Amino acid sequence: DIREGRGGELLRLVLTVVDATTCDPIVGAKVDVWHADRQGNYSGFGATAANDTFLRGRQRSDQAGRVVFTTTYPGRYPGRTAHIHVKVHTGGNVVHTGQLYFPQRFNDRVYAQARYQHAGTQVTNHQDGIFNSSGGAETKLTLSRPDGGRGYKGVMTLAVQR
Repeated sequence: DIREGRGGELLRLVLTVVDATTCDPIVGAKVDVWHADRQGNYSGFGATAANDTFLRGRQRSDQAGRVVFTTTYPGRYPGRTAHIHVKVHTGGNVVHTGQLYFPQRFNDRVYAQARYQHAGTQVTNHQDGIFNSSGGAETKLTLSRPDGGRGYKGVMTLAVQR
């Protein structure tokens, strides 16, 4: 659980790391994630510099190559759409650095909530230059509303070269 009291829409992030050649799960891969809070703030920067850990986490993948983070749906900040940063390490090497995105209909639904309202105009996926230049359409999480509609579950398989 990396929320540290930051509030926002619950998100259970389930990532599976597999070998890009064999599709076998990678056991023990180190997976780092970090993202902005519902107001668009990152821990360790600006007004939140004193707190450098909220919405940041690291786990090692299990026997199925899986890691699960309990977090919140990320907020937005000027010029960017909703995203989560991810980095994967295997054998002491960084084998993937990227961003995970959300289907636009979910961004629209979450950002309509009062707790996500703040200054600035919402940038859609297709207005985001990084989304467009880095294959964002291929790195959108598969989202569902488990547990009777309480929060979201986001799923992605990360195929990496070791």
